[in-house]
Amino acid sequence: MTETLLRAPAELFDAYVFDMDGTIYLGDHLLPGAARLVHELRRREIPVRFLSNNPTKDPAMYAEKLERLGLPTPVGDIANTIVTTVTWLRRHHPDAVLYPIAEEPLINALVEAGFRLSEDPAKIDIVIASYDRGFDYRKLQIAFDALWFHRGAFLVQTNPDRFCPFPGGRGEPDCAAITAAIEACSGVKCRISFGKPDPIMLEAVMSTLDCPVERAVMVGDRLQTDIAMALDTGMAAAAVLTGETTVEEIAAQPEGRVPDLVLDRIDRLIPAHLWDELGWAESDPS
Repeated sequence: MTETLLRAPAELFDAYVFDMDGTIYLGDHLLPGAARLVHELRRREIPVRFLSNNPTKDPAMYAEKLERLGLPTPVGDIANTIVTTVTWLRRHHPDAVLYPIAEEPLINALVEAGFRLSEDPAKIDIVIASYDRGFDYRKLQIAFDALWFHRGAFLVQTNPDRFCPFPGGRGEPDCAAITAAIEACSGVKCRISFGKPDPIMLEAVMSTLDCPVERAVMVGDRLQTDIAMALDTGMAAAAVLTGETTVEEIAAQPEGRVPDLVLDRIDRLIPAHLWDELGWAESDPS
């Protein structure tokens, strides 16, 4: 079944937007073909951007990881839900008092952006649910009190992911689990999400590119986030089979929700007719 579903591009795109975990790397290792793909795109001066729904690292931390893996990347070429959360709040609610249920990178970014944070339910305007491995009943109580008793307050989330995948098929609960707990007790539904598949994420990265959406490609391993965002905004969608998505899941997608491209390894984004010119071989894992 795999061979019948695989679809590679016939030409290069004008810009490439990559998910990271499960697409460029898995854990602390680059995935096969990732290094030579990115290096070749940069050699051709084709813009490359990296996205992530994970708010437990800021862009500088991602840049450090990519450099450590052999892909030096400017911080400005990376956007994650810390960037989109801070950008949206600055634009729409610059004076709001925030209560972030989040880890240190997001909290630090909010403080650096000049936002006021509080654990006093009577003062909180916006509760931010995020991926927080320190989530406990005390935090849930503060969120509940702010949303239940302070009727002007509302709930947002950094990303809609149910779990964060780890190498070896493991994972741990992500932001959606915390959002669900808050919604269940308060009866208040989350108003907005700042991560894929919401177009907020795509708008953030496309604003840094001089390229129409139709000439760019979004590359990722999750149908419900990476691929859905691309399909909903008219961008070409390329699914790689190196992370969460399987061929069976792609085959089961309804009409209109199937990725434009399906790749067994990410360097298939370089059209096949260029491989001979470049002297590439499939046995090269780089």
